[in-house]
Amino acid sequence: MSVTAIIVAAGRGVRAGGAVPKQWQPLAGARVIDHTLAAFLQNPQVTQVIAVLHGQDMVQAPALETRGITVVVGGADRRASVQAGLRAAAGAEHVLIHDAARPCISHALISDVIAALKDAPAAAPGLPVTDALWRGAHGAVEGSQDREGLFAAQTPQGFELNAIQAAHDAYQGPAADDVAVARAAGMAVVIVPGSADNLKITSPADFARAARILERQMDIRTGSGFDVHAFGPGDHVMLCGVKIPHDQGLVGHSDADVGLHTLSDAIYGALAMGDIGQHFPPSDPQWKGIESHVFLRHAGQLAVQHGFTLTHLDCTLICEHPKIGPHAAEMRAAVAEMLGLDLTRVSVKATTTERLGFAGRGEGIACMATATLVKT
Repeated sequence: MSVTAIIVAAGRGVRAGGAVPKQWQPLAGARVIDHTLAAFLQNPQVTQVIAVLHGQDMVQAPALETRGITVVVGGADRRASVQAGLRAAAGAEHVLIHDAARPCISHALISDVIAALKDAPAAAPGLPVTDALWRGAHGAVEGSQDREGLFAAQTPQGFELNAIQAAHDAYQGPAADDVAVARAAGMAVVIVPGSADNLKITSPADFARAARILERQMDIRTGSGFDVHAFGPGDHVMLCGVKIPHDQGLVGHSDADVGLHTLSDAIYGALAMGDIGQHFPPSDPQWKGIESHVFLRHAGQLAVQHGFTLTHLDCTLICEHPKIGPHAAEMRAAVAEMLGLDLTRVSVKATTTERLGFAGRGEGIACMATATLVKT
């Protein structure tokens, strides 16, 4: 069974407040949408993830695409955005349609919906209504409503792709959700037990509740890296992806970028997955002279594949020369681009050893780094 997840993230979310739409606001060490996307990227039963963005948010597309996410532009309303996602899912057998504003979706609930699709054309999570229900007007109770058989609808809502595409093509007018569209086309929809934690962020207060839920289940990792390269013949050094003119080069099997090597090892360390030498053995001639961004991108991709969001990198270069300060901003930007991170999540700084030791004698450059990963 091939399953594509369509994450609908084209809304403006004005009721949630904030300077940007709610899906792009910070939450528990990442953005709302990052938590949502990570849950589906991490599920081995999901073969493709599509993010449907508002046209004004397409600046976010390159960073998402580096994580293996397909990005498409949404439409004028939610149903048009879903249809854009469905078109991009061509070739899949089944789709899961999920709101980006539900970042606390559990891996178990995703799998439960997928399992239900093996025996039904459509399935969606729902919570039985347990509170008394009133009908009211003008601030006063006018009657009660029987709650028997009532459910609060959630996402992801799963469907056979061809069936839900046809249902949307035939549907006219507004729809509460994709289940309403499916039922209008005569599709049977199985109810999967939902989760109280699978809340949809709607108001400002919902952010605090979502953060508490995510923090309960959060796996936070910190890794460290340290590396040294000696000076040798050359007219430049590569540091954190930036070519800096110098009267010497750095000696190494690759391009000897001590900054990127150290950052890579910090990420591998946080994953408990060894170091560069294990993934790219120096005894293998194919890595001779290779640009070190290959190592860093590989480490970043491993983090995503194992369900982690890289939330922060901190790198300290240790040397007397060349001077790092004039190039630090460019280095930060280069590292951020390689990993699809916001610039505010990357730190590059420098220090000296007060002319003590090999670095103080100008024999080489050392670097130490830390990386923080969050599993969502």
